[in-house]
Order: sequence, then structure tokens, then C-alpha cells
Amino acid sequence: MRVSVIGTGYLGTAHAVGMAQLGHDVIGMDTDRDKVARLSAGEIPFYEAGLGELLRKNAEAGRLRFTSSYREAAAEADVHFICVGTPQLAGSFRADLRWVEAAFTELASHLRGPAMVVGKSTVPVGTARRMADTVRRHATSADEIEVAWNPEFLREGRAIEDTLRPDRLIFGVGSPRAEELLRGVYRPVIEAGCPVVVTDYETTELVKASANAFLAMKISFINAMAQICEATGADVLRLAEGLGHDDRIGRSFLGPGLGFGGGCLPKDLRALMACASHLELHDVAAFLGQIDTINLGRRLRVVAVGRDLLAGSYEGKRVCVLGAAFKPNTDDIRDSPALAVALAVHQEGADVVVHDPVAGDNVRRLHAELEFADSLLAAARGADLVMLLTDWTEFRDMDPAALTPLVRNQNVVDARNALAPGRWRSAGWNYRA
Repeated sequence: MRVSVIGTGYLGTAHAVGMAQLGHDVIGMDTDRDKVARLSAGEIPFYEAGLGELLRKNAEAGRLRFTSSYREAAAEADVHFICVGTPQLAGSFRADLRWVEAAFTELASHLRGPAMVVGKSTVPVGTARRMADTVRRHATSADEIEVAWNPEFLREGRAIEDTLRPDRLIFGVGSPRAEELLRGVYRPVIEAGCPVVVTDYETTELVKASANAFLAMKISFINAMAQICEATGADVLRLAEGLGHDDRIGRSFLGPGLGFGGGCLPKDLRALMACASHLELHDVAAFLGQIDTINLGRRLRVVAVGRDLLAGSYEGKRVCVLGAAFKPNTDDIRDSPALAVALAVHQEGADVVVHDPVAGDNVRRLHAELEFADSLLAAARGADLVMLLTDWTEFRDMDPAALTPLVRNQNVVDARNALAPGRWRSAGWNYRA
């Protein structure tokens, strides 16, 4: 099929490459000409292991190209996926929908025949129906255009797997024709056994929002239990293990520590809170708000644990921060708990040096007040405190004995419960988690 992908950020680029890999003829479109030029040259403007190689493979095969023209995208495809960002609106918990609205409006004005426009962006409930109305107002061939919603469930660091082998597909459609077209787009995935849920626009929108809220809730729940464990001397890791063996609960997302961040869970949780408040479901909004509050409180707790190891003050101390990305295997520092802790420690008077395997350029560009080291050993040199804040494999595997000659004081905060406490303590370190 001929497919366009409007918006080539993380979601759009991964989706465009995935569609080409499934055998479709794909054109990716973005108004950012520099981004289009980089993608056309085979360069991914963010870190995602393996995605660049797959992009270049499909571009060389003639199945994938990029443009900055809505007119060209409209003319060259029959199915159009809208993959633009919906960040948190400044000064509000609501989602900023200006790019979604602009994409639907502009694309619709260039459609001249039968087509389907599919939203993949994460949006508040009610958006899909409004965008269907937008298409009807602006498209000259409105009666021949289907509008559907097909939310993404990508995990950064696993974009290829999640695109080509998703655990489910959700189709929000307004007609049997729209369902038929979407099944055609995803035929190889469906034939491989991926389950499909077909429903209305509103349910589809809420599936994505509630999925992220539920995952956030699991993280905040185990971190709430961690506070009780700290107060009573219980072991939260064994607690999580005990809970995880219950198949009604499961072990995933029961990782106590610094909490969640990134460009999805925090803003999607808050957008759902805003939706509940708008609907005057104040008890629901309060429940979702408490998930957010517990999560943000973990950052303050990690700062406090480090302060305790430094006899009550960061002033004049050198702190080695390991990790800046919100999680391993990505260079994304949006709403990063690790970066939030690093900045808070810096504000309390510490000399902070950060090391992250791939997020260095992003840190340097946005936070000149922080020093950045290109290696773990360079970051640790002269440190009074080492803080593991993003659990990259490189940090999990580091040898405490190798760091001992480099640091000034052997203090370590393991904010991700990634290290072996006995190993570090036997090497002479004051270990806290």
C-alpha cells in the first residue's frame, strides 16, 4: 500500500521505518527541513538502537523517502498516519494539540480523492471525533475519506520490536471500510498472531491514556511500599518479587526506585487527570494526581539520601551522577528523574559531573551548568558521592574496587536498585538504596 507518515519525531520515524519494513511504499513528511534532510541522508536524529540501519535498508530498497511537502505526501499516499507530538501544555496538565490540529487541517486541504487519515498521536478523549469533523470541513473529497485512530504503544529502546511485533493493535473506526483498510495495512502483523481490538474513537483514545496511567500506578505503588519498607526495615525488592509471582499482578513495572519519567507516562497521566477534572470526576482526578505526587516525591527522597551520606550538606562536594536519560537505551532526557536529581543537587551547592552513554549531547546543549564526562571513570574522579540514577548495563556491571582509587569518599546512592549491595559494602563503600 502507499502510506504517508506525517511527523518524523520518535514515533513517526519508527512508524515510517516499520511500515516500509512491512513492505509498504512509504513517504515520511515533516515541516522541519533540517530533519527531513538528515533522514533522507540516512541519519536518525535521536538514539534508537538498530533503527538507523533499518531506515537505510528500506531507503536503499526504494520503499522509504522523506519530504517537507504536505502536497506531495497527500498525492503520493492513500493511507496517512498522523504521528505528531502532543506535549504537556505550558501552565496546564492538558495536552497541547496544536500540531495534531494543524496536521489534520493541512493534510485534509490537499487530499483530492479516496483516502484514509489515521491518528496515532496520544490525544485526550474526544479529539478523534473533532479531527474527523476537521477533515470533513477542509477536504474537497470529504465523502471519500475515512478517519480512524490507531494509538501507538512504543517503548523507547524497543521501537523496532514494538512496531513490527506489537502485543496488540487498537482500531478506533467509524465504518467497516476503515477497519478493512487498517487490517490491510497491518496484514503481516495480524497474520503473525497479533490480537486486534476494534472499537469506537473514544474507547480507543482511553485505551492508550489508561494503559500509561496504569503502568504509572504500578511504579508509584511499589515506591509507596518502598517508603513503608524503609520505615519498618522490610526489603522492598523481596516484596516486589513476592507480589510478582501473583499472576493477577505480575512482576513488570514493580521496580522500586527513582520513578518514571520521559515524554509519555508523565504527560499522559496528567492529561488524563485534566480530562477527569473537566468531566468533574474529582475523585478520579485526585487518585491520578496522587500517582504523580508519589512519583515526583521519589526524586526528593533520592536527593535526601545523598545528603545524608554527605553529613547533611551538598555544599562544596563533588557528586558523580551516572545517567541523564529517563531510562536506559535512549538519549531522551524529557522529564528525566535522573536529570531532575542532578539539577537539584547542583542547586544545593554541589559540583556535579554527569556521565551517560548516549545522552551527553542533549545534556550539554540544555544544561551548561552541569559538567559532563565522556567516561564513567572520568566522572568518578575526585567524587565525594556517586549516584546511580539511570540503570544502564555499563553502570550495573561497574566494579566498585576500580572506582575506589578515583573517588575522594566512598559513598554511593543506588537509586535504581541496580547494584549488588554486598559487593559494594565489602569493597568499603557506604551503600544506600
